[in-house]
Amino acid sequence: MSAPTARAQPFYCPYCGEPDIRPDEDAGVHHCRLCDRRWRLEFRGLAGSAAS
Repeated sequence: MSAPTARAQPFYCPYCGEPDIRPDEDAGVHHCRLCDRRWRLEFRGLAGSAAS
């Protein structure tokens, strides 16, 4: 699998919908300051691409 890319940037928290999210210390982890949740976002590939 390739390295994470900048295009996997979220704009809203997937739990509360708040736009005030920040990158965390760990790569790919984001933190919502309103609901105080952290989650990892990673690019897994394009839809419909064959994995052969």
